[in-house]
Amino acid sequence: MTRKLLLFAILFSGLAATAQSGYEIQVTLKPFKDQYVYLGHYYGKTYPIVDSVKLDAQSKGVFKGTKKLPGGIYLIGYPNKTGFFEILIDKEQRFSLVADTATIANTIQFTNSTDNVDFLKYQQIMRDLGIRVRDLQQQLKSAGNPADSIRIREQLVATDRSINTYREDLIKNQGNTLLGALMQCMREPILSEELKRPTNKVDSLAAYRFFKDHYWDGTNFWDGRLAYTTFFEEKLDRYFKQVVAPDPDSVIREIDQMLAFAQIDPEMNRFLLIKFINRYLNQQYMWEDAVFVHLYEKYFANKTYEWLNEKGVKLVQDRAYSLMANILGTPAAEVELPDSTGVVRPLYDLKSEYTLVIFWDPTCGHCKETLPRVDSMYRAKWSKQGLGIYSVAKETEGNRKNWLDFIQQNQLTGWTHVYYSKQSEKQRIDAGMPGYSQLFDIQTFPTLYLLDRDKRIVAKKLTFEQMDEVFELRRAEKK
Repeated sequence: MTRKLLLFAILFSGLAATAQSGYEIQVTLKPFKDQYVYLGHYYGKTYPIVDSVKLDAQSKGVFKGTKKLPGGIYLIGYPNKTGFFEILIDKEQRFSLVADTATIANTIQFTNSTDNVDFLKYQQIMRDLGIRVRDLQQQLKSAGNPADSIRIREQLVATDRSINTYREDLIKNQGNTLLGALMQCMREPILSEELKRPTNKVDSLAAYRFFKDHYWDGTNFWDGRLAYTTFFEEKLDRYFKQVVAPDPDSVIREIDQMLAFAQIDPEMNRFLLIKFINRYLNQQYMWEDAVFVHLYEKYFANKTYEWLNEKGVKLVQDRAYSLMANILGTPAAEVELPDSTGVVRPLYDLKSEYTLVIFWDPTCGHCKETLPRVDSMYRAKWSKQGLGIYSVAKETEGNRKNWLDFIQQNQLTGWTHVYYSKQSEKQRIDAGMPGYSQLFDIQTFPTLYLLDRDKRIVAKKLTFEQMDEVFELRRAEKK
């Protein structure tokens, strides 16, 4: 393998380890001499390094520490981080290994580590079965007649059955060992023959429910050892992408249930909190804003964590504050700004079936390209379909003249145009009120919001073409 061991230290830092007897792992790693090797571990999709040692002239060295390492899959990294191999670390933390990296699969030996002897045997058996499957798949491609194809397919089924049987036996025999926990977590729900072949919506729903109900069978969310693997995060990602209903209530319910168990174990609690807060920090879908705000309010607003530094605290807090006032489905904040004549034109005074709110900058090149195209859409259809436009020009490098000239040159008539000066924003902030840039989470120009008759947020931060699609969909639903 040639994956690189990466340092995991951007916002989150520190390896929480319990102070016990410590660890001592003696390594003999040929052919390296007088070079550093590394001890790291998986942490989801990252590979933090926790120790290093310089091998002597006999290729020997000792990883040693006074604090016990959290259980999980660890990595012995080669000099210059050019590759690595995996070992297990759990209750047995004083052992030795001898290996030659040229033939590591066949030469590695462990002493005083039952976990790694069993893990090595598992890897060897799975490697042999994997080779068997690949060979059969190649034979199937070149099969000369139907009889050969049937025979090879039967062998593939038998091999697959052998793999599942072997894993199930491991689960039974390994119990609560790390290898047993890994096998439990890797297990997939097995559908009955009827559920595998649904014939109607009722059957499909039953298959989905069975799969969802049994997806985490045998996986304990209070087992922090799972955080030190790759497949746990992969399984977690697949669950939220493919199994959980894509709406905030469903996602929040799943997150809360997982964290209720995870809080028992500091390592798993840390892993899931970092995972979820990073995942929903920058939303992939509009409704995910509610998920992030929920995470902040329940797990971060009134709590502190030793692994979350000040920069991380501020980042999470600032992002939550920027989203609180513009959550999808909630009423938009009122905007009260002057038009070209100095008359204040409140957003909520615009009476239309739908309102497109545009925050833009008169000096922004992309805005200058987009707004005339929005106007074309407005004139062609939106104005006749009950959609009004509330246009907020944010002063940055330009001034009021840039704003007025652009409106006049492009004949953007029929819109409600207001100007948001630097002075207006300063007055709000000095008065202890959030600026409109924060209330609408304006990070780029132009930023668009689609509101309904009651000024509830229907869509946000989409292109005007996407806004048109949402608008048409909403209109069709009402017919």
